[in-house]
Amino acid sequence: MSDQQQRDPVVVKAIENGPYQIKGPVRVVDHDNNEYDLGPGKTRVLCRCGLSANKPLCDGSHAREGFVAEERSSAESGE
Repeated sequence: MSDQQQRDPVVVKAIENGPYQIKGPVRVVDHDNNEYDLGPGKTRVLCRCGLSANKPLCDGSHAREGFVAEERSSAESGE
């Protein structure tokens, strides 16, 4: 792994009324231990609406179906 990859943080962003966007070198593993290697420098989106035919990855179903998130991210979340 390069020095740059070690310094770059993984960023998870909740897209308003859309998926979770993940940037950085991270592995996503589902409950069956299937791996979704996001690799260095790649951006992926994870389904948040539950409608994707390609779970855990987003396939754009949220936009086609008019998904509206009930919550927004907040600085206090996670406490």
